[in-house]
Amino acid sequence: MTAKQINAGILGTGYYLPEKILSNSDLEKIVDTSDEWITERTGIKERRIAANDVATSDLALKAAEMALKDAKVSPDELDLIIVATLTSDRIIPSTACIIQDLLGAKRAAAFDLSAACSGFAYGITVASQFIQCGAYRKALVIGAETLSKYINWEDRNTCVLFGDGAGAAVLGQVEDGYGILSFDLGSDGSGGDAIQIPSSGSRMPVSNESIEKRLNLIHMNGKEVFKFAVKAMGNTVKHSLEKIGMKQEEINWLVPHQANIRIIQSAAKRLAMPMEKVIVNIQKYGNMSAACIPIALAEAAAEKRFKKGDIIALSGFGAGLTWASCIIRWSKED
Repeated sequence: MTAKQINAGILGTGYYLPEKILSNSDLEKIVDTSDEWITERTGIKERRIAANDVATSDLALKAAEMALKDAKVSPDELDLIIVATLTSDRIIPSTACIIQDLLGAKRAAAFDLSAACSGFAYGITVASQFIQCGAYRKALVIGAETLSKYINWEDRNTCVLFGDGAGAAVLGQVEDGYGILSFDLGSDGSGGDAIQIPSSGSRMPVSNESIEKRLNLIHMNGKEVFKFAVKAMGNTVKHSLEKIGMKQEEINWLVPHQANIRIIQSAAKRLAMPMEKVIVNIQKYGNMSAACIPIALAEAAAEKRFKKGDIIALSGFGAGLTWASCIIRWSKED
């Protein structure tokens, strides 16, 4: 007799943002750009920047603490911690292990997950599998980045896009019919060069020469990424819906990766969703990679925009190239 699958859902959310705000007018003073140019092309007005002595784990810890409090879950109840990031504190140990120690989550397994801007959707998909099969009961998934430390502040095409922040969610068992209903994960490694930090690993270790050439910083082919993203964002949600026989008209909220307002608008159009049903905070924070979706989700939840039973679609894309989506029936009470 086959055991009944456990329903895994979000029990609580949290987020944290650095205090420092870098506005478009601030950027005008350091690079050849303008508020009008940035706003028209990206929808970004300002972004948050971590202090020099603040690491990704510092942001992640505060988001995690907020999520645990919201979920009414103590650190010693956690079985698993996943940190989705491309700006880990160090190559080793993992940022997740640092968080495990700082929280005092002594029972929890911990690892980092690298899927760039799709990372949080990948992370909650992975965590939900452990819960659904009964292996684990409680999991903490964090998307956290300090991208400002990897930006070429002389490149106006990339330095205007990125910001720092962290968002988190606690996952556990929820009632029947609620929680994560479906997911879609994908990748196309042939597009890996479209978004990369060339000198950051064993292929090209960081050296004085690579630093002089700014190869240790983010490089992006904006046109290629844009073409990929406008298709991927909407299509991945459609694939998740198809798996459970759900129609796009049934979606109550879309929580997309916050890379570019035009990409978000394109995804909404593909899904026939009015923009008032799309969670958008790109104007305040810019692109925070793996932190975008969980921060948008946590902010909206804190504002009580979601009601129990709402169908929420998460959709992301990122370096790799990767894409990911999840369909969630919201289980939390207002």
